[in-house]
Amino acid sequence: MTRLRDALVGLRVVMAVAVALGLGSILILVTGADPVKAYAALVHEALFDYWGLSNTIVKTSPILLASLACMVPLRAGVYNIGGEGQIYMGGLFGTLAALHLPALPSMIAIPSALLCAMLGGALWAGIAGLLKAWRGINEVIVTLLMNYIAIHVVSFAVSGPMIASGAPYPYSDEIPEQYRLPLLMPQTDAHIGIIFGLVAAGVIAFIFARTATGLSLDIVGKSPRAARYAGLNVKTHIVASMASGGMLAGLAGGIEVLGLKYRLFHLFSPGYGFDGVVAAFIANANPAFAPLSALFLGALKSGASVMQRAAGVEGTVVDAIVGLVVILVAASLAWKGDLLGGLVEGFRLKPTPADQVNPTERQS
Repeated sequence: MTRLRDALVGLRVVMAVAVALGLGSILILVTGADPVKAYAALVHEALFDYWGLSNTIVKTSPILLASLACMVPLRAGVYNIGGEGQIYMGGLFGTLAALHLPALPSMIAIPSALLCAMLGGALWAGIAGLLKAWRGINEVIVTLLMNYIAIHVVSFAVSGPMIASGAPYPYSDEIPEQYRLPLLMPQTDAHIGIIFGLVAAGVIAFIFARTATGLSLDIVGKSPRAARYAGLNVKTHIVASMASGGMLAGLAGGIEVLGLKYRLFHLFSPGYGFDGVVAAFIANANPAFAPLSALFLGALKSGASVMQRAAGVEGTVVDAIVGLVVILVAASLAWKGDLLGGLVEGFRLKPTPADQVNPTERQS
């Protein structure tokens, strides 16, 4: 029965995306362009052209990890909208590790730097988790505001103490070669970061579906009172889930620096954390569908420029299509109140399941 329900939800999402693309074709017609030519150019460039596919992979990797960073806390009933800030902190910690750790073999250097990046994201998200668990402060507001704090922290770092000598623009020194991620497709920017995302999605899907940890998170997310009766520590699960989400977003920041930029830049992420929230929404918070939703957004972003060159479609039209996808997917999920209801409750600042902590516990 659960599989049938998931299949029906997936079908509704696919139909919503198809309708959004259909409405997007109307927008393209309004601009005076040919929608068939535009979509054909987008699909060919994003998926079937060697260089275009590499660009799609580069954009999909951080979106996928950022979507998982949103899904893990959501399983415990908390909302991580801070993926962007956690990406920045992951990039900062990963760069510091690559620049200051001794010269090591790549087999040791790369995991060491990525672990530091994951630590940076986990610490940043853990702050919001602690405030939520012990003070009941709404995590949507906290994570959203912490995005901008993290962005400014990185901007300060690359404009001051970490700025490269003689740099005309705020960026750090170049990281050593042994800390750089290997390429997945020769002579392109596509690196092995996508493998990290796919493995993470598979592991998280398995944990959610087949392990006691996944069941515990599910119980905490749906009924904190039942979780306490079952002997589960609700506060610990809130903090751990938020830190785990931050760890995944931090990994996204680390692979962005170690696999693509090779140095820390001011504003090095073009909003991948927010794209991750959209991808998680499209996937209905199911990690098994996260690679597809991330690939969809990555392909749209990768093919946006070729749509403009081949059919004269403005890049803002692609943003409008993404907005239509979000609205229609929301409508399809709201039909049975799946994910949308919970997200709306979170954004309205009403108590979420994780807010249902005994007053005596909050005072302790």
